[in-house]
Amino acid sequence: MVGESDNKDKNESRKIAIVLISLALLLGVAIMLMLPALSEVVAVHFAPGLGLKTAAVISFFVTVATLLVFAFASGDGLLGEIQFILMGFFGFFLVFWLMIAWIF
Repeated sequence: MVGESDNKDKNESRKIAIVLISLALLLGVAIMLMLPALSEVVAVHFAPGLGLKTAAVISFFVTVATLLVFAFASGDGLLGEIQFILMGFFGFFLVFWLMIAWIF
């Protein structure tokens, strides 16, 4: 039998889930509405330098070289740390890409 406290917990969980889903949808809509303004800001601030395409190529090779050094220095080699390397790759790549495009 389901008790009264279990029913309260279910109702509270549903309310929290509804609120979280609503906030996620609202955030998604806000991001979609901000994309044109953000793309203009990115074009203005990043265009005079090296360029995003060239910076992406440079960033890819810098990231791969850095993560290979990290993988071999960790002791397990490339296969033992692959789950961390994949997540680290995207983080390093994004940071290197934007910093190279912004600075140079």
